[in-house]
Amino acid sequence: MADIINLNNERKARAKAEKQRQAQRNRAAFGRTAAEKESARQRADKEKRDMDGKKRDE
Repeated sequence: MADIINLNNERKARAKAEKQRQAQRNRAAFGRTAAEKESARQRADKEKRDMDGKKRDE
């Protein structure tokens, strides 16, 4: 037979885990220096230019 669990505790644990995952994503997105952000922006711009240059004209 299945174990009895407190659904309220499970809901809170799930919400806490989601907040931790969101915090991890935010640290990755916002926890960078200005130089790192600029470098990432330049890299994304270059990738976009490269892909635009490879588009087919139909």
